[in-house]
Amino acid sequence: MKTTHRWLSIIEGCLLVALGLHILNSAGLLISGTAGVGMILLRVTDLSFGQLFFLLNMPFYILSWYALGRDFTLRTFASISLLSVLSELIKAHVHLSIHPILSAALGGLLVGFGLIILFRHNASLGGLNILSVYLERRFRIHASRTTLVADIGILIAAFVFLDLADLGYSLLAFLLLSSVVGRYHRPPKWAQTALLDSK
Repeated sequence: MKTTHRWLSIIEGCLLVALGLHILNSAGLLISGTAGVGMILLRVTDLSFGQLFFLLNMPFYILSWYALGRDFTLRTFASISLLSVLSELIKAHVHLSIHPILSAALGGLLVGFGLIILFRHNASLGGLNILSVYLERRFRIHASRTTLVADIGILIAAFVFLDLADLGYSLLAFLLLSSVVGRYHRPPKWAQTALLDSK
């Protein structure tokens, strides 16, 4: 029963993220992390977002396997594969025309809550998510801080591809995602105990 609950939650988290990314892609906006890198590369390659996202995450499995364990890595691989498939399906069957402000708000929130579900079930969407979980477990650096640094890097790279208005909308999506992760993500119990012991 516990395993079934976990995998249902992972599917739900991936679906929320896939929908959020599609909403952002439909308006030509960006989000943080590996997904943001994939969105930028969409503009310079012939690959789809699902293909790019799957390929970009390949190098991070090594870090995940040795630093975060087999179970986390397998769940993350399954989550990334599922998100890649869902992204392709949603792109083919869901067509949107949405104002960039609403796109940024909905997209950022959906991706943020999807990530929270995955984090709470010991999974991630690879790339910088793996790095953020690793830094939290190893150095007690909250995942939202790593996410914020990634946001800044993606925004700097985005100056080449987006106009100022779309950069502003993308920044709104970044901030909402980071706000959701910062407010709702809770470190593992061992990290909370360590923080209490240090006070």
